[in-house]
Amino acid sequence: MELISEIGQAHDGSLGTLYSYIDSLKKCGIKIIKFQIHIPEAESSEFEKFRVNFSYQDKTRFDYWKRTSFSEDEWINIKKYCDKLNIEFLASPFSIQAFELLEKLNVKRYKIGSGELNNYLLLDKIKLTKKPIIISSGMSDLDEVKNTIDRVKNKNSDITLLQCTTKYPTQPKEVGLNLIHTYKNLFKCKVGLSDHSGEIYSMLAATTLGADMLEFHCVYDKNMFGPDSTSSLNFNQIKQLIEGVNYIEEILKNPVDKNDVKHYSNDKKNFGKSLAVNKNLKKGHKLSITDLESKKPYNFGIDPKNYKDILNKKINKELNQWDFLNYKDLEK
Repeated sequence: MELISEIGQAHDGSLGTLYSYIDSLKKCGIKIIKFQIHIPEAESSEFEKFRVNFSYQDKTRFDYWKRTSFSEDEWINIKKYCDKLNIEFLASPFSIQAFELLEKLNVKRYKIGSGELNNYLLLDKIKLTKKPIIISSGMSDLDEVKNTIDRVKNKNSDITLLQCTTKYPTQPKEVGLNLIHTYKNLFKCKVGLSDHSGEIYSMLAATTLGADMLEFHCVYDKNMFGPDSTSSLNFNQIKQLIEGVNYIEEILKNPVDKNDVKHYSNDKKNFGKSLAVNKNLKKGHKLSITDLESKKPYNFGIDPKNYKDILNKKINKELNQWDFLNYKDLEK
């Protein structure tokens, strides 16, 4: 299982904050960190609307990208820092210029965001690199997803398709875990979940369904400024997620053979029961079901599953309440 933690815009344009996220994610055990490469002039314009109304300081979305973007040299240093920490630097390009920057950074693979599935200009350039590609399916129907996969597919292509819902935060009824199996069957590729719920539950469920990859946003506190804060995981949740995924994967790689119960032999004796009588009974008494009790442990009396065999049989001696009942106590 690959876990990708996305910093996205949680840094709010602060290099210091971005580096602190890298350090914190490293301490959590995250090995892949995703960034977004926004070059405002190449990607956007003054006409782009805010996805959600969150900013009190940026007049337009374009202004937001301007304020929170980094220079080429800054991205080079960020990539070097990730390399130093043995963290994979993964990024989504949102323009051709951003793609060209990522090529300079020599990224290992590409992440295609939900809004770029029909951007064939970008897709064709990414395809030419022959690098592995991760695709989020958020805003596309199945035909669009198929067209994108067909478009970027090379011989021996390494493609991972992520079920993704472009809602922030995503509600349980919108997650769409049914598509994990649908994608696997339709596209014969690795499949995962890019989650925006702000909770760990859907990703744990996706793990049980055989997801190959999980992606989520991170934030120090869900009350922080930014468009993705409420749909991100805080660091306590990230630690819980990692523990949960490891736990579930250990379960999944160790299927239980229900026909092999040898290791229960002692437990079965201790937890098993034997027939006993529930009252004082005189010699010659004819046994009925109202005379019987089952008591631990096993094999001190007749097996309770055979109780019908002794009904209406007479006992050959006096029995006290709670005595175990054995075949030798019955008249022949």
